[in-house]
Amino acid sequence: MSDTIEKIKCLIIGSGPAGYTAAIYAARADMNPIMYTGMQMGGQLTTTTEVDNYPGYPKGTDGTMMMEDFKTQAERFGTEVRFGLVTKVEFSDKVGGVHKVIVDETKEIEAETVIISTGATAKYLGLESEQRLIGGGVSACATCDGFFYRKQDVIVVGAGDTAAEEATYLANICNKVTMLVRRDEMRASKAMQHRVNKTENIEVLYNTELDEVLGETVVEGVRVVNNQTQVKHKIAVTGVFVAIGHKPNTELFKGVLDMNETGYLITKGKSTKTNLPGVFAAGDVQDHEYRQAVTAAGTGCMAALDAERYLGALE
Repeated sequence: MSDTIEKIKCLIIGSGPAGYTAAIYAARADMNPIMYTGMQMGGQLTTTTEVDNYPGYPKGTDGTMMMEDFKTQAERFGTEVRFGLVTKVEFSDKVGGVHKVIVDETKEIEAETVIISTGATAKYLGLESEQRLIGGGVSACATCDGFFYRKQDVIVVGAGDTAAEEATYLANICNKVTMLVRRDEMRASKAMQHRVNKTENIEVLYNTELDEVLGETVVEGVRVVNNQTQVKHKIAVTGVFVAIGHKPNTELFKGVLDMNETGYLITKGKSTKTNLPGVFAAGDVQDHEYRQAVTAAGTGCMAALDAERYLGALE
């Protein structure tokens, strides 16, 4: 452990649209923010090859390039962006208290405010072919990437409300949507099941699992297996949407900050305030509903404004 303790006004844990937007606003408010990016600099968006739905990019952009733009803008106003991983936190429960953070198990920081933007990680099946083709036709977000598959045939893997929502969304723009459901029934609510069943271009294959994604550089089809008969067959599709949930990156804050039953940080009302004064949460780490770059950026802005007002009230 380093003997030198760094004292700062605003610490941002995690990058991505929420973190970088928080950094831009915090820097412009003379809070001199320091950001630790985490191991995936730029967050989930860096796994997306094309971003077509973010305002200000009329011709679309690459996810990694967009995050570089965000980073450059944050640094332009004075944000210090550091590559590193926060490994321990000791947050104060007192107004005006100091929040202690350990980075990479060696460096200690004391911050007056902390903005958490560690995001969430999409769950995948773990197939080698699936992982290889992420960004090449395999996606975990229909509203992000569905546009690229207009009038094409796609697969949705999953049986819950998220999968049903993704399937019905895609059905509006795709030629055909095939849902793969592992069991003999869906887990989705009855209302969502009715929506799926009433949509003519959605086919549900029960007791069916994804065996392999076919294609070298882009998705050309899938091989599926009936887990009752073990019979396998191929389906020609150009897109595979895995909708089996997300896991918020909140392990670090368990027992420290209030979370819901699935681990998302709970914020108060329409604010980004957590249950501890001076600690704020933005982006997918607290949003299990929208999970879009633009909404994450919006909550990043809110978090910086909330932090600025918090500090202002202490003066």
